[in-house]
Amino acid sequence: MWRFDKSILSQFDFFSMILIIPLIIISNWLIGEAVPALAEKQLAYVGVAIIAFLGVFILPIRKMKWVIPFIYWLNILLLLGVEFFGHARLGAQRWIDIPFINATIQPSEFVKPALILMLAYLIDKTPPPIGGYKLKDFARLSIYILIPFILIAKEPDLGTALVLLLIGFGILFFVGIYWKILAVIAASILILSPLAYKYVLHDYQKVRIQDFLSEKPSYHVQQSIIAIGSGGWTGKDKEDATQTQMKFLPIATSDFIFAFVVERTGFLGAFALILNYIILILHLLSLSIFNKDYYIKVVTVATSFMIFIYMGVNIAMTIGFAPVVGVPLPMFSYGGSSFLNFMILFAIMQNLITFRYKDMYDKRGTKSFL
Repeated sequence: MWRFDKSILSQFDFFSMILIIPLIIISNWLIGEAVPALAEKQLAYVGVAIIAFLGVFILPIRKMKWVIPFIYWLNILLLLGVEFFGHARLGAQRWIDIPFINATIQPSEFVKPALILMLAYLIDKTPPPIGGYKLKDFARLSIYILIPFILIAKEPDLGTALVLLLIGFGILFFVGIYWKILAVIAASILILSPLAYKYVLHDYQKVRIQDFLSEKPSYHVQQSIIAIGSGGWTGKDKEDATQTQMKFLPIATSDFIFAFVVERTGFLGAFALILNYIILILHLLSLSIFNKDYYIKVVTVATSFMIFIYMGVNIAMTIGFAPVVGVPLPMFSYGGSSFLNFMILFAIMQNLITFRYKDMYDKRGTKSFL
């Protein structure tokens, strides 16, 4: 028997939700201007994500800790399924066909919340000692990060793989790693990076880096910079936003949507958007820093890292400060998988924060939202 207690509202983190709402509204407005049909699809994605949010939010996650390893390994099996049964597009094998409904799924997107929950589960079971994790524990936790990283990088999807790697090790560094391990990792990156560039990267990935390092940016970046520069302080009217309306700006609804934002709303609009992200990131970090619960600490810091990485790479890419990779602007670019991922992460976070007291289940087995 389930009963709802209004005191749940006193624990729910409304502030993060308030910061997400303008992202959804402004994104749909811009996508609707560029391609109206995509705006309708995006609304459908938002509807599905809200349902998923509510479904995950009401789950007794702390009472279902035993399911977390199962979810993680199920996602690893799906990544292996991509290797053997995957659907290829544009030279990359990243999708699995769903029979009978003419649809596909991209397991690399869903492994992110699975990895974050798995690390929270493992860190909560074995918290870091004073001085941080030593080599043995660090190596054990690293295995759970490296397995999906290798499988995703093989698809190839190096952008997603690197995001996963940064989030995973970012979590470990945040909760505490012995300083000598950090020094060895930093030295290894410096030494191995040239070898990785020569022997590991695919030709198209090398081309992207070469385009980034060349004096003349690629066509995509040139058009993006033109759109950003033409926005001025307050932006242009819809009819005057020629870079988008005349289709000069490529992928204006997803990869280069930030350039579209600046063209339409100018410097002030771009500043407001970035400020919204910064406040959200700092808010999530504050929840992590001032919380001793490792589940909340890991999920909130991972979500803040993920937003920061996606936002930073996407914006840097549009202004020519980073190679062009398929990293969306979080909860803003068109697309269902990425948006659903973030909403699931926020649902997990809200669940852990709202129901963090151990007495949330009474002796009669009824759920009490305290």
